[in-house]
Amino acid sequence: MLILGVILLVIGFLTGISILWTIGIILLIIGAILWIMGAAGHAVGGRRHYW
Repeated sequence: MLILGVILLVIGFLTGISILWTIGIILLIIGAILWIMGAAGHAVGGRRHYW
């Protein structure tokens, strides 16, 4: 999810499409939250680790 967010940010920045920029930021935030929760040992979506 983090990688997809970065890809969308880059594509949105290069093409000037603001919706891709917005979706990329949202995916980065959600991916970071899931990564932190998984690293802290919390089960995310029934899994012990999220990746």
